[in-house]
Amino acid sequence: MTLWDQIPDADPEETAEWRESLEALVREAGPDRARYLMGRLLDTIGAPTVPYLNTVPTAEEPAYPGDLAIEERIAAYDRWNAAAMVTRGSKLGLGGHISTYASAAWLYEVGFNHFFHGTEDQVYFQGHASPGIYARAFLEGRLTEAQLDRFRREAGGGGLPSYPHPRAMPDFWQFPTVSMGLGPLNAIYQARFNRYLAARGIKDTSGGHVWAFLGDGEMDEPEATAALTLAAREKLDNLTFVINCNLQRLDGPVRGNTRVVRELENVFRGAGWNVVKALWGTEWDGLLSRDVGGLLAARLGEVPDGQFQTFAASDGAYIREHLFRGLEHLAAPYGDQELERLVGGSRAGHEPRKVYAAYRAALDHHDGPTVILVQTVKGWTLGSGFESRNANHQMKKLTQDEFRAMRDRLDLPVPDSALDGDLPPYLQPGPEERRYLAERRNALGGPTPRRATVSAPLPPAPDRPFEALAKGGATVATTMAFVRLVKDLMRVPETGARWVPIVPDEARTFGMESLFPTAGIYSPLGQRYDAVDRELLLSYKESATGQILNEGITEAGCMASFTAAATSYATHGEPVIPFYIFYSMFGWQRTADQMWALADQMGRGFLIGATAGRTTMTGEGLQHADGHSQLLASANPACLSYDPAFAYEVGAIVRDGLRRMYGEAAEDVFYYLTVYNEPLPQPAMPEGVEEGIVRGIYRYSSGGGQAQILASGTAMHWALEAQRLLADDWGVGADVWSVTSWSELRREAMAAEHERVPYVTAALGGADGPVVAVSDWMRAVPDQIRPWVEQEWVSLGTDGFGLSDTREAARRHFGVDARAITVAVLRALKPELAEEAAQRYASA
Repeated sequence: MTLWDQIPDADPEETAEWRESLEALVREAGPDRARYLMGRLLDTIGAPTVPYLNTVPTAEEPAYPGDLAIEERIAAYDRWNAAAMVTRGSKLGLGGHISTYASAAWLYEVGFNHFFHGTEDQVYFQGHASPGIYARAFLEGRLTEAQLDRFRREAGGGGLPSYPHPRAMPDFWQFPTVSMGLGPLNAIYQARFNRYLAARGIKDTSGGHVWAFLGDGEMDEPEATAALTLAAREKLDNLTFVINCNLQRLDGPVRGNTRVVRELENVFRGAGWNVVKALWGTEWDGLLSRDVGGLLAARLGEVPDGQFQTFAASDGAYIREHLFRGLEHLAAPYGDQELERLVGGSRAGHEPRKVYAAYRAALDHHDGPTVILVQTVKGWTLGSGFESRNANHQMKKLTQDEFRAMRDRLDLPVPDSALDGDLPPYLQPGPEERRYLAERRNALGGPTPRRATVSAPLPPAPDRPFEALAKGGATVATTMAFVRLVKDLMRVPETGARWVPIVPDEARTFGMESLFPTAGIYSPLGQRYDAVDRELLLSYKESATGQILNEGITEAGCMASFTAAATSYATHGEPVIPFYIFYSMFGWQRTADQMWALADQMGRGFLIGATAGRTTMTGEGLQHADGHSQLLASANPACLSYDPAFAYEVGAIVRDGLRRMYGEAAEDVFYYLTVYNEPLPQPAMPEGVEEGIVRGIYRYSSGGGQAQILASGTAMHWALEAQRLLADDWGVGADVWSVTSWSELRREAMAAEHERVPYVTAALGGADGPVVAVSDWMRAVPDQIRPWVEQEWVSLGTDGFGLSDTREAARRHFGVDARAITVAVLRALKPELAEEAAQRYASA
């Protein structure tokens, strides 16, 4: 049965004649001719609108596999406990959200009872529905009353976070979703990464399914729909979106003047998704069965959401007058209260049979991803003061009278005496319900949500790839040094296949084209064309087993891919080593929210800000010149941020990262390295500097010790030239220190305060003279360590907007080149020479 078959036909004979004519045309002239004629007809009347009806009609709903009576009682307990938990917390001023879960309860209950496989499926729960998920875990015995009473009370430990936060509950939540828009984006790339793992032979993921539960208002976030075509293009039938269309966002209707369901249907169909609509409850069946010609269905598809919300909160007389104007014969058999119940709450999302039918239809579709658009009422069962009200997102608690009404509506065994105090009680079901809960979850493979980290450490990397960088001698940019290192590490038999290179269509910019023919670019379709550069040694090569994830021009997509790979050790028990290399300016500035979520999800891997710095990108200018990402990265507690100057420093940091993230005592951190595109001589690694490289500072060059120059990244080369100028032109001896991480020095110093001497203080403790700090970043980056440096302090940096010019001119403009460093040292050490130096260098 199609959607059109659900609409009673006003003239079946005429319809049959048209169909016979069309069938004859196909037989005689072929389907191409028929499509041409249909296209000409549609030009005249416009494309038909898909009926605003349930995709699965009541008559074709599959048999419900569970005990509905027991499930309804369990759902009632969950609704109650979710509301009680938030209300009890709100008495302390903690707030919380009630209405989102109230509208979506059956969407989750049906999944918990019949679909969510605990060991294989991955479920992105809607952030604002978290109270209901906690309530369900409470019924299963996974959470206690004491924990529920610590909802939003995390200080001191033992509390429940407001939303899904894996870092706060590392054995419970898998995915952080409340930064809206990131859930749908990450779910798509997670489903794709699951296929990638299978294609690479790392794990069989064929039995798993990815579910993403979303709100209709959330779909306005650009990230929410950014990767829809990827999911369709790669036919990710292991992915289902469930969009709870309660027609409301935080302050009012999602679409006051149009229909969000219709809009989303068009968006997803256009992107190539299978669309399943679950809109109307069973009480609509009789009405729609008499809707000859589909006039009421058309009316329902045209009423603006804002008006339909008003209908849902109105009395029967208003509904009769306004919704059924011209269709009075359809409403005539219904009394006002029946109309109120019909329009106010009979939604498919509140009926487990219809939810089950929609889920089953989604899983039975095997040609791509499915979106289920399910209609509900926000605040359902919480009482008329909540249901369909604009303010219900901000309503944090129920009164005791409202709890009494809720009790009666849900038929719960709560005596009036239990509601005499200020706090509503938590409820536990009887043994029959508890047994059913356990049986259903055991049958589906265990509890969900659950985060389990069971992976073994990876073997340590061999010495040889790092020794090549430690020898020095080459003239290369540190970007190229990193790429060469990873290329060698990808050849290591034990772990090479576990490296996951991720790049946003800039592989050639970063010198990675040599990986194309050897590692291949992942595409589930393989390569169905002859590459235009196929005769070249480094030709573009796509492969169904490719290792590189070349995501196109989408930093957000790359971060979603990185997140999926960086958490594979937990989501799949299979650690992989992702590195995402990106144009530095378009990393932290553009996707810092995703990097925060990555930290929440405890991802591990390497972020590489290539072509970094404010002055190294010759000619690129204001929106390409990055002088602040190191500062942004320093705000992420899980990020270890480094700004290496030399190739051997890159090697030492990567080696330390592999040990810390993939060794015996793996840590929940990720590394950020900024590397540069300026080819420069790479020295050999001095003896005994490994500890200083990893901890953040070491003395690279001793020059007399009258002053100390601290530099990071490409600024080390300016500092070394300034050391020479000071000695040759002014007779001043300065030491040059390589600062590989300003932020790690700061963190260690903060942790050391009042207990021990900070590492940076101890390192500089025996050094004489003033300190001049310089980098290709704004001054706030080196200024992070200022409180723990006992010497006189001067910092130089590239504050302001970038500009297009040569590297030399840009550095002169910002006052960070070797001559500017020299003048700064002289001003601090020998002011009488500073003006002379400034004038000499200004005219040079």
